[in-house]
Amino acid sequence: MHPAFSVIFFTTASGAGYGILIVLSAMAAWRGVPMDRMLGISGLGLAFVLVTAGLLSSTFHLGHPERAWRALTQWRSSWLSREGVLAIITYGPWLVLAYFWIYEGTLTDMGIKVAAVTAVLAVATIYCTAMIYQSLKTIHQWSNKWTVPGYLVLGLSSGAVWVAALMSVTVGVEKVYLAFACVTVLLAWRIKQRYWHLIDTTRHAATPNSATGLKGETITLLEGPHTEENYLLREMGFKIGRKHAAKLRRIAQIAGFLLPVVLLVLAYLVSGQLVVLSCFAAALCMSVGIVVERWLFFAEAKHVVTLYYGAQSA
Repeated sequence: MHPAFSVIFFTTASGAGYGILIVLSAMAAWRGVPMDRMLGISGLGLAFVLVTAGLLSSTFHLGHPERAWRALTQWRSSWLSREGVLAIITYGPWLVLAYFWIYEGTLTDMGIKVAAVTAVLAVATIYCTAMIYQSLKTIHQWSNKWTVPGYLVLGLSSGAVWVAALMSVTVGVEKVYLAFACVTVLLAWRIKQRYWHLIDTTRHAATPNSATGLKGETITLLEGPHTEENYLLREMGFKIGRKHAAKLRRIAQIAGFLLPVVLLVLAYLVSGQLVVLSCFAAALCMSVGIVVERWLFFAEAKHVVTLYYGAQSA
């Protein structure tokens, strides 16, 4: 599929934003983090900016962005609509949590319940985003068992690393939290490896034979249906070379997983300003790596319609 910048920015920015929100609200619900005003402003504020910017950018991928609101009416059948509805609903408890955290400086029993609801809604929103892609049966690289876990754990891990960076300059980041963030990154790395292994070793059940109805024959393209590129080839038949994909995978793994783990371990071992530098470096590296990973997620996806344009598998 054509890796549109608006969708890449949307999924990476909103994923990190919801990840930050999940971590902070879950920790608040379990009273596992100080109700520090600066942490609340920086953490909940950064999450708000990332999520809102991501949601707004997603509308630019639509033919008529001014009609985006109409998608919200199809929540009974559309995962995209459900994602939009949940994203809007999440702002409610999110703002209430911000009020308790930033202005009250403490969480009452009601505040704890609001924090828990906020975390659940954020997880549900990421789940709906992932299901937009997993539900597309015509794209094997998306319609598989690793798409949803990948989106969820990448959002959680990127959020966890950014929270570590923010905590390092506000309330101080404890070693047990650094260990938690490191585990989430390693888990995300493992799931991404399993995803890549699956799309490398399996193909869509559809073949040129099943697409054309010609059984027992070797199907090859004699002549294309038209002489110029059209929408289907541009959006659904994007091609990326194997060497190029392999190089980008290495970059994604090094920047998105290996370096963050190394830097988090370094933050665990050192003290003072080195902790801050290591945590922020880990967050920035992971953000770059996830952008590359998400570009590949779209670029390596192949729609079954390409079987009618000479592809031997999808």
